[in-house]
Amino acid sequence: MDTVVITALDQEGRGVARVDGKAVFVEGALIGERVAVEVLRRKPNYELARMAELHAASPARVAPPCPHFGICGGCSLQHLDPASQVAVKQRVLEDALWHIARVRAGELLAPIHGETWGYRQRARLSVRYVAKKGGVLVGFHERKSSFVADMTSCLVLPPRISALLPELRALVGCLSIRDRLPQIELAIGEGADAPVDALVLRILSPLSATDEEELAAFAARQRVELYVQPQGPASVRPFQPPGRGLMYSLPDFGLTFEFEPIDFTQVNAGVNRVLVRRAIGWLKPLPGEAVADFFCGVGNFTLPIARHGAQVVGIEASRSLVRRAEANAARNGLTERARFAVADLFAATRESIAALGPLDKVLLDPPREGAIALVKALPDERLSRIVYVSCNPATLARDAAVLVHERGFTLAAAGVANMFPHTAHVESIGVFVRDARGLG
Repeated sequence: MDTVVITALDQEGRGVARVDGKAVFVEGALIGERVAVEVLRRKPNYELARMAELHAASPARVAPPCPHFGICGGCSLQHLDPASQVAVKQRVLEDALWHIARVRAGELLAPIHGETWGYRQRARLSVRYVAKKGGVLVGFHERKSSFVADMTSCLVLPPRISALLPELRALVGCLSIRDRLPQIELAIGEGADAPVDALVLRILSPLSATDEEELAAFAARQRVELYVQPQGPASVRPFQPPGRGLMYSLPDFGLTFEFEPIDFTQVNAGVNRVLVRRAIGWLKPLPGEAVADFFCGVGNFTLPIARHGAQVVGIEASRSLVRRAEANAARNGLTERARFAVADLFAATRESIAALGPLDKVLLDPPREGAIALVKALPDERLSRIVYVSCNPATLARDAAVLVHERGFTLAAAGVANMFPHTAHVESIGVFVRDARGLG
């Protein structure tokens, strides 16, 4: 059994050591720890191992408060104190920018923090009827497994939703289609007096009359809005006439947004509020400027840009999201400054982007795949500033290489937002400028 010293954490939250020039990835180990490892798999360039003994613990190691930690795959860093989690994520971003793009940020932005427990406003819960156990499991997948974790609570969900997990298990267990209901999607909106909790049940077979009675009773008893999804995303419909719609607000800008339960919205509402405020501060939209918000969703960044007086176009591939964004612009009185269009940004070309008209500034918030086609298609003329919000530091770095080495931009600043505490997920921001003076 080898003893190694952990020198880094990777993007999955595993400890990384080096032995004879080969990387060893160790589940559960933290930076600075000396651990005995049992190698589980050997590859030519790396080894996968588990921590067999902890000889010297990191001062940042804490006792995970969740009884399911280590089995449930929802969290990977509960054993690391929150401040150190953010420091690790900042290091992951810096390493990606340097090793992938050969770029260093002119300034490291202060991390964006929020609540570390009970923060999730969205979650996709897996459901599994286990005939041998005579019961139903509802929760996240086990770590690196297709099995559903046997969860009775979850500390990153709001307490009332965590308390709902056993009730959901009982509900699904009494349905005739309990083995044909693989997923429950959770979405939480703000309400005048209390949050609005929506649950989308993915059903692969029709509900019986008794099933419908059970669901109606559950919705009334738990005060949740139920939706069913018999096929693809377009098939989602209210189980009963919806009593309360979903919305969230950005008080700094005096904005409210309506959304549907499977629309993309940020998981962490508190962090999102700070992220939007800071992103707009870094973008510096001015009255009369032409700005594009790419991958705009329901208008999360578009409408704050318009609130600053700029003329902004929001681009999104989903027609339903564009309709929602247009409705949000109308409800906030911003239709004269915000317009929206449907486009596949993964197929962006110089011609398709030029058709939007001259642009002074750009904000983009792509999915994990990044936006390589888009950054190559951005105009050379006039465009002075780009704020790039990313959920994948590797693709941010790849795209940064194009912006810096091919398009003439400087990475003025970069930083992280702790959107998903206790996970290895890195939400990051890059501010690119043509003016070498930096953030200005």
